[in-house]
Amino acid sequence: MAEPVFDVCNIKYSYQRVAALDGLSLTIGQGQRIALLGANGSGKSTLLRVLDALYFPQAGQVSAFGEPLTEERLQDEAFAFAFRRRVGMIFQNPEVQLFNPTVFDEVAFGPLQLRWPGERIRRQVTETLELLGIAQLKDRPPHRLSGGEKKRVALASVLILDPEVLLLDEPTAALDPQSQSQLIEFMIGWGGGVKTVIVATHDLDSVEDIADHCLVMQNGRIVAQGQPATILYDEPLLRQTGLIHAHRHGHAHGEMHVHHHLHRAPPD
Repeated sequence: MAEPVFDVCNIKYSYQRVAALDGLSLTIGQGQRIALLGANGSGKSTLLRVLDALYFPQAGQVSAFGEPLTEERLQDEAFAFAFRRRVGMIFQNPEVQLFNPTVFDEVAFGPLQLRWPGERIRRQVTETLELLGIAQLKDRPPHRLSGGEKKRVALASVLILDPEVLLLDEPTAALDPQSQSQLIEFMIGWGGGVKTVIVATHDLDSVEDIADHCLVMQNGRIVAQGQPATILYDEPLLRQTGLIHAHRHGHAHGEMHVHHHLHRAPPD
């Protein structure tokens, strides 16, 4: 495996005594493209927040880029700035990370915090908006955009910092088919194979395009992992973990048929 980006050892995290992560361990290498799969409550979103140092495990250890990722460590401003520069996260609901008056201001916010020169900020904002096809929105208020546009603005606000790791929580949720397709195409091409991408998703149709490795979660643990071509055709595993469900329908002569369908469970 390539040099580890994250090393997670036996972590636990609970919400009011309900376990979200229960003794989970994993190692993610540089340049890997990981799909986190699992039904509602499996722990995918919680794991992403731990990797983004928004939550800290109540037991176990997490390291990032070879250094402990702890609440105390994040008190060090230099470490925190470096970590936030290297790891970016896109939430399922982009509105939670959009708070500036215009799209331009939104995308410029991170570079301003890092004290980039003004000319560099203007140039990078313009280039990033053009990359995502939303340059025409630069003067618009983010809260008045469509769902797909908001998602791309949130993505632009992270990508402008050129992170080494991109964490995405249900990136195609609630998007129209065209916006879904555009976002998937972007994820396929982003990073040129050297960036690390970790995606929590129920959209099984896109997994083979966006990931080279799958981690299947259930009850806060990793219960299976492997290449998409292996995981997605393991029907017993997909049934067991709630990723597909049986659909029954009748025919005019009374015969019942059962077919298995992909099941897009609600988010964590």
